[in-house]
Amino acid sequence: MPTINFHYFFVQALDAFQVALKYNAKSSEVAKKIKRLTQLAKDKKRAQEVETMRTNVDMSKHLDSLKTELSGLYGAEDGSKEVFSFLVETMENAVKSCHENSTVDPRVYFMLNKDKTDTEKYAPVVNIDKAFESPHTHNNCYSFLREYADDSFSGAACLVAPKSIISYPQVWKGQGSRKWKHGQSDGFFFQFESPLLRKVWFVPSTIEKGRTLCRDPVELDISVHEVLPRVFKQT
Repeated sequence: MPTINFHYFFVQALDAFQVALKYNAKSSEVAKKIKRLTQLAKDKKRAQEVETMRTNVDMSKHLDSLKTELSGLYGAEDGSKEVFSFLVETMENAVKSCHENSTVDPRVYFMLNKDKTDTEKYAPVVNIDKAFESPHTHNNCYSFLREYADDSFSGAACLVAPKSIISYPQVWKGQGSRKWKHGQSDGFFFQFESPLLRKVWFVPSTIEKGRTLCRDPVELDISVHEVLPRVFKQT
């Protein structure tokens, strides 16, 4: 079955209208059609760009400074590499989920200890869908996660929470030094926890050409915008 090249016919049509306009410069109808076709071309190009960005998710390119920081803290290359890979993979999966479902599930992902964790008792993922309903549920969730991290011998954890479900703490509503500087866009928070390092990012999302598109992660000051208090005991 022959393939129809719409781009070819599109260019041919645009060329034809431009020739027509040359011979009839005062024709508003031809000018409008050229304008419309030109806009369609721009829209099509942008739709393709959006789809490419949605498909080619690479968060590691935004985290070079973190990679260096982890290497300095963990010393051994294998240790820092494992933690970094865990963080990048978890963040990329969250972005892909947001692209597919227009949101993310509120969860905490744990990097379990291959040798020590009782995997029949402790799973690598904990759902926290009720955590942000009130100060009470938030405190209960935090206490549970801290105990879970300790008892499961986890080395690190990543929290993913959509902004839309957070009734408490609404860290984007602070004033003064706590003032939110990242607009009103939707998106999700991504908080990294380990005994040696804590980080938090906001990943904005917008609707473009009818498709959800996650923007570049924005690192926040965790002392101001933490979604949960420290999960691991400091070492």
